[in-house]
Amino acid sequence: MTILADYLKQYSSNTAVNDVICTIAEVGKTINKLLQRGAFADILGEAGNQNVQGEDQKKLDVIANNLLLDALTQCTHCAGVASEELDDATPANQSGNLLVLFDPLDGSSNIDINMAVGTIFSILPYQRSGSPITNTDFLQNGEKQLAAGYLVYGPATMMAVTTGNGVAMFGYDPDKDAYLLIKDHVQIDADTKEYAINGSNYRHWQQPMQQYIDEVIAGKSGTRGKDFNTRWVAAMVGDVHRILCRGGVFMYPFDNKDPKKAGKLRLMYEANPMALLIEQAGGAATDATHRILTIEPNDIHQRVPVVLGSKNEVAYVQQLHESALKI
Repeated sequence: MTILADYLKQYSSNTAVNDVICTIAEVGKTINKLLQRGAFADILGEAGNQNVQGEDQKKLDVIANNLLLDALTQCTHCAGVASEELDDATPANQSGNLLVLFDPLDGSSNIDINMAVGTIFSILPYQRSGSPITNTDFLQNGEKQLAAGYLVYGPATMMAVTTGNGVAMFGYDPDKDAYLLIKDHVQIDADTKEYAINGSNYRHWQQPMQQYIDEVIAGKSGTRGKDFNTRWVAAMVGDVHRILCRGGVFMYPFDNKDPKKAGKLRLMYEANPMALLIEQAGGAATDATHRILTIEPNDIHQRVPVVLGSKNEVAYVQQLHESALKI
């Protein structure tokens, strides 16, 4: 079977990008082992502090962040690293030509209940090799990504990755201590009957999103003429993994709960890398009105609404929002 490093050599000529992906994959092995041991590894519960987003950190948030930070700052190709858990980017090797962004443990509220969590990453070019990095260097739109992917830690640890030549999925085999290719050229069906959204926020949504959910709940008796199923993992990485495996649409829309925040998910650490994966698999990713990969970032911790997955369903959600804007 094809191992991760060999696959990357075949589909990407950028050895620096390939090395960074393999570095992240190696750290994933350690995170996987910690999760397998759970309470016995003393990873459960709160860390006792908050991240830059004002969110309470779990112990494994901090551990995973430090593991990735240590590995990537020692990687000769990385000029700088930005983490969702830290206020500012961290300088690495001044001669490097890559920037790496990551969410060390997406869905960390799932840790203590033994449900799926994951690591999301994005790799960007560094244009000022030889100079110290700043936060501004990371403010590139999603189309500039050289690669993106995630690790999902569940019953089996899996990795999905793209270097711009489609999406491949790998499974971590603990017996061989290697990531082995499971599926290449992953494709998402354009139509779907599954949707993922946190319905408890319904009252805070804008009218077009409320209309969409009303329609899918109505099922065969409504305007859509077919029944839908709700699937919600409460970790973006788990919901996106399901969509890559069998289609669907994932939504974390704008809401009025906190008008100061455009959305909950972070453009640079979550929306951009997942949007690249979804598009490379034939799906679509928008903020409900604009393609996510074209959004010009203004801050490394910028938040955006997210609607991604099966192309026709995403287009319909966007159509509802665009129609509302015309009224």
